[in-house]
Parts: sequence; structure tokens; C-alpha cells
Amino acid sequence: MRTVSVSIALTENYDTNGGLMIMPGSHKTFLGCAGATPKDNYKKSLQMQDAGTPSDEALTKFADRHGIRLFTGRAGSATWFDCNCLHGSGDNITPFPRSNVFIVFNSVENTAVEPFSAPVRRPEFIGARDFTPVR
Repeated sequence: MRTVSVSIALTENYDTNGGLMIMPGSHKTFLGCAGATPKDNYKKSLQMQDAGTPSDEALTKFADRHGIRLFTGRAGSATWFDCNCLHGSGDNITPFPRSNVFIVFNSVENTAVEPFSAPVRRPEFIGARDFTPVR
């Protein structure tokens, strides 16, 4: 897969307000997840990801091997990472908001295929099928 993500902080990202965590280097090893992806999973997956998540045992092995980095920074700072790196955010239980925008950049040679375990494709506004290069 030839994709990269950027997370841009819209507010301050502290080490206490549920910032993005990444396991550096984890993108080099495929980690399968049990179960199928429910229909319309995209509607709730950014609030609570149930489907397609690794087991606690697998996460522990990957964390032992790769470590976990927590990204913090001021509004406007950005973090770039390979889309296949294990990543996630914890809950924000502080009074300080944390808002980020995530953008995924994909090679035009890396066209989307039929889903591996989801019953249907993602909607066009999430997973576009037009791979015409931007000029």
C-alpha cells in the first residue's frame, strides 16, 4: 500500500487529552484482525472502533516490539505516518479540547479494490474511486 496520513492539530495536543498514539515500524508487519466489518461501519468507527481491531495479545506483542509514541504539539503542528502503522487515540477526560484533522494521501497506482471483509464498499465521499492524478 502506498499511502501516508497527516494529522494536523487544530487545538493544543497535550499528553493528557487523548492524543494520537503510533507504534513506529508496525506498518512493516501485517496484522490480521478477526471478524467482518459491519455495514456502514464508517458512521461510528471514529467514535468507537469495534470492528477490525487487533486482539489485546497482538497489541501487546507489537507494543513490546515497536514501542508506542504519543504525539503532542501546538495547534498547527502536524504528524505524518504510514497509514498501515497501528495508531489510535485515547479518551479525552480533561477540560481541554483536542481536535485534529486527518488527511490521507494515496498513490494513483494504489487503486482501491473490493473490501477484504466488509460487506460493501465505503461511500464515495470516504473512499473515492477516481484515481486521476491531480495536476
